[in-house]
Amino acid sequence: MQESYGAYSLLPPLIAIVLAIVSRNVIFSLLIGIVSGYYIMEQNIASALVESFHGIVYLLQKGWVLKTVIFAIFVGSIIELVQRSGGVEGFVEFLQKRKKLVTNKKEAELLAFFIGLAIFIESSITSLIAGTVSRPLTDRFGTSREKLAYICDSTAAPVCAMFPLNAWGALLLGLISAQVEAGVISQEPMMLLGSALLFNFYAFFSILLVLFTILAGIDFPSYTKIQTPRIKIAGRKGDIFALLVPVLSLLLLVLVFLFVTGRGNPLEGDGSTAVFAAVAGSVFISSIYYLLRKSMPPKDILPAIFHGAKTMFPIAAIIIFAFAIGDVTVKMGTGAYMAHFAHLIGHPMFLPAGIFLLSAIISFSTGTSWGTFSIMMPIAVTICTNMPPTESDALLPLVVAAVISGGIFGDHASPISDTTIIAAMAAGCDLIAHVKTQLPWALLAALLSLLAFVAAAYFKLRGV
Repeated sequence: MQESYGAYSLLPPLIAIVLAIVSRNVIFSLLIGIVSGYYIMEQNIASALVESFHGIVYLLQKGWVLKTVIFAIFVGSIIELVQRSGGVEGFVEFLQKRKKLVTNKKEAELLAFFIGLAIFIESSITSLIAGTVSRPLTDRFGTSREKLAYICDSTAAPVCAMFPLNAWGALLLGLISAQVEAGVISQEPMMLLGSALLFNFYAFFSILLVLFTILAGIDFPSYTKIQTPRIKIAGRKGDIFALLVPVLSLLLLVLVFLFVTGRGNPLEGDGSTAVFAAVAGSVFISSIYYLLRKSMPPKDILPAIFHGAKTMFPIAAIIIFAFAIGDVTVKMGTGAYMAHFAHLIGHPMFLPAGIFLLSAIISFSTGTSWGTFSIMMPIAVTICTNMPPTESDALLPLVVAAVISGGIFGDHASPISDTTIIAAMAAGCDLIAHVKTQLPWALLAALLSLLAFVAAAYFKLRGV
């Protein structure tokens, strides 16, 4: 049985988050958070250091962790290939000169926004493609990298959680089905999930707020020096397909491998295997295309792949340490400890809002939406079904939605979330700068969601 460390279980993620914001050294801060967690568990600094090392090594032995890290590294290879092959210049030339689709800052930001809305397969892929494709244009028109990271992040987890036709939907359906099989609820899982998604307030408000910042021309403080897009090599025209081939092959291969690993059902596919295989396949296909089109000298392709991969090593280290501190919070029972406060919610009208708040705190502290879903869904559903039937039936979709919205908040806003890290990477900005500039908007979306859950519960209980 997992031992509970009570309030002490909050210290490791809290130390890591505060230290990262103050010192701006994310890797060091995460490492201190990891060691502090093991120190609380072991009560000995030498044992804490040894267990920290073992914990990181153990994580790297997990297939999904290693695949995610390699995915992040290969992303650097794709970006480097696109830049060296003339893909950036070709894309900018196509949108600005040939089609005149993007002629100002607002249109460049809307491009990133709509790309993020259109790609809802997996949150990392959403951020990666939106950031990589849009960055040359947002740079050209003076959008701060921090705002681009905010756009990428706000159209990643929030969008993926709105559509059940991906791994997010498969997980949520599985968690709801488990409650049906256990006899806690009797609703049809897909119908209940569909009803709940109509009340996914945090996702709605996040997307609306990012659209508001674009249309209102609100920019973010810039902490990252913007370099203008590379100048074309003399005598060579930019090639838009040098950008489209890597991006589209990546997107299509994710779908193919989700289908293959799910034995014909993409909802049951292995997400980590799909993104790992897709990014490796994209690098290979892109290299073949560049050779055939002579976009790059053959001798430059492998050096570009290795150089791009090397630039991602710090990002890979951050992802590994973020997973490691998440593992520490699981061992210390952080999520389970926070869930004990569910009984303090009180009046039924405040139940969905209270579930949302608890889920948001858990997901922000642990950096994982899926872990939050897994912890809070059975707790929230059980609390709801223990109410009188009329109240339970009215509030159940709202309670499920509150768990989903709360989980998304942490995935979107926490500096130890892999989605937050990848959004900053895709936009080319400092992680802590991204967190600091995004957090006020994320908190505003959370506040609006909290009020919306209270209002929705009030009207539901009144039969409106």
